[in-house]
Amino acid sequence: MILSLSIVLAIIALYGIATDENIIKSILFLNIIQTSVILIFLSINYKSHMIPPIFPGNKLNMVDPTPQALMITAIVVGLAITSLTIAMSHKIFHIYGSLKWKDILREAKDD
Repeated sequence: MILSLSIVLAIIALYGIATDENIIKSILFLNIIQTSVILIFLSINYKSHMIPPIFPGNKLNMVDPTPQALMITAIVVGLAITSLTIAMSHKIFHIYGSLKWKDILREAKDD
């Protein structure tokens, strides 16, 4: 269920990136894609009968913490990329006076 929902969410976000003209909305759609990829990865690696590695007990039934650690790293990298793109869009707005892709490309072409 979560896997199919994540795939649909990624497809909707890809459509949003392809059709939207605003930079901020494009950044938002990129965040949605990142979140759906993380959900896809975690739902593939989910095993209901396994226990977390923080509880003592049978080591054979413990889940592998590596995918979870990788996803936490992906979240941190996604946050850094989001903050960088928002800062860049702020600078673009001050230079071109717009956050629409077409207006920015037209102004850059005229310069």
